Amino acid sequence: MSTFRVNVTVVNPKKEELMTAPVSALVDTGSELTWLPAQLLAGIGVTPRRERLFEMANKQVIKRPVGYGIVRAEGYETNDEIVFAEPGDMTLLGVRTLEGFGVAVDNIGKRFLAAPTLAVSARLG
Repeated sequence: MSTFRVNVTVVNPKKEELMTAPVSALVDTGSELTWLPAQLLAGIGVTPRRERLFEMANKQVIKRPVGYGIVRAEGYETNDEIVFAEPGDMTLLGVRTLEGFGVAVDNIGKRFLAAPTLAVSARLG
C-alpha cells in the first residue's frame, strides 16, 4: 500500500476567522484521529478539552490532549476531534476525519474520492 500527504488547515470553531497555515499530514487510515502539532492548534486558540490514551504501533501507550476544530484538506471540510501532537509525534490525517469528509482513499492515485455515507435504516413495528 502506498502512502501520501495532503496539506491540512484547521479553523477554530468558536472564532472561524482564526485558521492555521497549511501543514503537510500523512493520510493514515490506520489512525483513528487526526494528529496535528499542539503549537499549531494553540496558535489559533484551539484548546485541549480532555486527554485520551493511544496505543502506538509498537504497543506503547501514551496520553495526549485532544480538542475540537474544523479540519480542511483537498476541498473537503469536517468538524472533528484533533490530537495535540508533541514534538516527535507524526502529523497524521486520521480515518474519522476522512469519514467526516465523506471520502474514500485512492492509494494508487494518491487522492481522495467522494464516497456515499452509509446509512442504516430500521423498521419499527
